[in-house]
Amino acid sequence: MNTYSAKPAEIEKKWVLIDARGLVVGRLATIVATRLRGKHKPGYTPHVDDGDNVIVINAKEAVLSGRKREQKVYYRHTGYIGGIKEQTAKQIFEGKFPERVVEKAVERMMPDGPLARKQLKNLRVYAGSEHPHDPQKPEPLDVVALNRKNQRIA
Repeated sequence: MNTYSAKPAEIEKKWVLIDARGLVVGRLATIVATRLRGKHKPGYTPHVDDGDNVIVINAKEAVLSGRKREQKVYYRHTGYIGGIKEQTAKQIFEGKFPERVVEKAVERMMPDGPLARKQLKNLRVYAGSEHPHDPQKPEPLDVVALNRKNQRIA
């Protein structure tokens, strides 16, 4: 019996639409990372990009559990000496690019390496409900139906 290994020419990529309104960011990120890597497919091959294209809408309405909205800190460095900058999750959500919280959560759940960087290009995150990918006919994925803990009720 031989182990099946998918070839890049045999891969079929689907488009998946996820509405992040009311979803917990960490739980959403694990589902998105699994879809991007292709681990949900029976023919998963670790060294081939066989994941789906994922569209996340309403990212600014995703929620963080506990007190992470006020206490979680994101760091970045300008490249200059002493150039470390920090922002809380609340500042990012209220800022110009609130979708970056979801993007960073997914990015940090992917492995390091060139394949993961290629797979991350299949992720599109939008702060609002509009997206330009209607011609691709994305299939909606009901994340709340997967587990009731995925949604945070206020």
